[in-house]
Amino acid sequence: MPPPPRGHSRRGSLFHTLVLASGFVIGGLLTQVGRRFLPPGAAKEFFTTGVTPAIGPLPVDLIILKFAIGPIALDVSLLSLLGVVVAYLIARSLF
Repeated sequence: MPPPPRGHSRRGSLFHTLVLASGFVIGGLLTQVGRRFLPPGAAKEFFTTGVTPAIGPLPVDLIILKFAIGPIALDVSLLSLLGVVVAYLIARSLF
């Protein structure tokens, strides 16, 4: 059997989703630690300032049942992106 073509991914989308999710969790932890323990100054502002896009609330009306989903927000900072990179590098080295 010939080897897979160059650039072909052997890993599925579930693997990539888990790496991305774990990276954001690690990055969120790094961001919270930075916000708590870094001294006030430019470095703290640079590393811990985030952009927070949000979606919602989304009302759902099913005649019998009414509910709302959300709001759902994602806090993205430089340290959270660093967490994604770290998770990717660890996953690549393990698998």
